Amino acid sequence: MKKKILVVDDEASICLLLENFLSADYNIETINDGYEALLWLENNIPDLVISDIQMPKMDGYEFLTKLRQRGFTKHTPCIMLSGKSESKERIKCYRLGAQDYLTKPFNPEELDELVKKNLYPIHYAVQW
Repeated sequence: MKKKILVVDDEASICLLLENFLSADYNIETINDGYEALLWLENNIPDLVISDIQMPKMDGYEFLTKLRQRGFTKHTPCIMLSGKSESKERIKCYRLGAQDYLTKPFNPEELDELVKKNLYPIHYAVQW
């Protein structure tokens, strides 16, 4: 059974790119808004979340905070995407509970490695 990844990004092109790149190995759900993603999470539990930071209505920081406050998603791995490369942005995400941070434009191979690392941490390390 394929693992489920929730992608939250207001840019349709990024959602489409991630869906096309990851859908061969994972079930992908794309949502364009943090509020809608929280509603979706009421009835669904993904294995991993990939979220943008700069979004209207609810930014990625607020979404990540709410994701961590929910019982069922408190420990769900989360990779944050951003156009900002400053270390203070990364640190803020890590402090809010993100496992990883990837700067746009990103290398799809790096994203693939981060996804594997977060979905299969023990098995991934054993393959070395």
